[in-house]
Amino acid sequence: MNKILAIFLVLAGGGAYAQSGSIYTTAEKSPLRLAQGGKLNFTDSRQPLETEPFILVDPQSAFQTIIGIGGALTDASAETFSKIPKAQQSALLRAYYDPQNGIGYTLARTQIQSCDFSSGSYSYIKDNDTALTSFSVAHDEQYRIPLIRQAIAAAGGSLPLFVSPWSPPGWMKDNGSVIGGGHLKAEYARSWANFYIKFIRAYEEKGIPIWGLTVQNEPMAKQKWESCIYTAAEERDFIKNYLGPILQSSGMSNKKLIAWDHNRDLLYQRASTILEDPGAAKYIWGIGYHWYETWTGGPMQFENMKLVTKAFPDAHLIFTEGCQEKFNFDSLKSWSLGEKYGYSMVNDFNNGCVGWTDWNILLDEKGGPNHVGNFCFAPVHADTRTGNLIYTNAYYYIGHFSKFVRPGAKRIAASTNRAQLQTTAFLNTDGSIAVVVLNTTGEQLPYRLILKGKETAAESLPHSISTLIIQ
Repeated sequence: MNKILAIFLVLAGGGAYAQSGSIYTTAEKSPLRLAQGGKLNFTDSRQPLETEPFILVDPQSAFQTIIGIGGALTDASAETFSKIPKAQQSALLRAYYDPQNGIGYTLARTQIQSCDFSSGSYSYIKDNDTALTSFSVAHDEQYRIPLIRQAIAAAGGSLPLFVSPWSPPGWMKDNGSVIGGGHLKAEYARSWANFYIKFIRAYEEKGIPIWGLTVQNEPMAKQKWESCIYTAAEERDFIKNYLGPILQSSGMSNKKLIAWDHNRDLLYQRASTILEDPGAAKYIWGIGYHWYETWTGGPMQFENMKLVTKAFPDAHLIFTEGCQEKFNFDSLKSWSLGEKYGYSMVNDFNNGCVGWTDWNILLDEKGGPNHVGNFCFAPVHADTRTGNLIYTNAYYYIGHFSKFVRPGAKRIAASTNRAQLQTTAFLNTDGSIAVVVLNTTGEQLPYRLILKGKETAAESLPHSISTLIIQ
């Protein structure tokens, strides 16, 4: 019998699953960073009153299966990694990829060719080489490929990796440049589709398996760095007529093809255009998205995720990138960094997300390197002047998910009667339940955690995130 199904049956029959648990907390104005607190002791529950704050968890209502949580292994991360002492390199890999002594990342992303988080623009082929005979990833062998190999080893030998292009070579585009948007010229569509195949094969020949790929990073952004515009119809047709068939004919139909890879604001428009076309939809595994719709100052638009999951329940929603922009060294201790991650992750998972990928795993003391000055925050920064690593609270906020919500976990129902207590919950394949509780207020909030006829008292500290593990 399937283990998760067996757990559901036990819960349904006796309601006595919740016996004990532990709570891990990260909180502002305290030394608590993923710190294990006291034990949770469950007793028989009673009907809650409206005046009593509580969180209700129901493992019998299960939703999407989680594939993993991780971050991007970019040129910038790899170059910065190369500049720190070996002991700090080992510490960083352990901090990110060790599930016991770190936060256990289980998903990764990297770029195809250069992006803004590279020290300069570059290509894998020579100009006008439509046959791709000059293709070589030798550039990546200096920094990026060694880091990815070490990350895979640190993760225990397996780390699902998806790849994304920021731009085709400039000569393939109507603006003649890798920067400033521009569109892929129709006459180069087949060569560009074959380019993905070349990249995947080159990396796999170097011992780096590729789990999936996105069609184009941020296809509606005209940037001062590497970028390329695809309308929804253009992306649909490129998938349907070129990339999908070429992946299939190359024996790569098992690679997870992800469309959109941009913000939640146009998520439904892009998903519906592609997934309502059977010729394109048959190649698509999922729809990727970022969180930068907030550049307008507005809120994260989770409702668009909900629309996609309802309209296209077979498509997988995956968060492919997010970071805090406009780096300032003096703001590395800002508590808002982590709270933005916590807020996004709670709501992303509650609205159908199956995988969550942060942007750069490591940047330097300037928020780079970045060849166009688009300096940003990462969960960990290396001060290359001293060799020290600086762990922001974002690292710990992500860890409250990645350490305790493992691949194969199912999100389960979690309900709260207080808006100040944001929550999501998961049932892991080992039978443990992870309940994440986010408090972005300045209040200390006691509450009751109720689970199938059992309950326990808990407390949420001001500006904190907690993960409750129930065995």
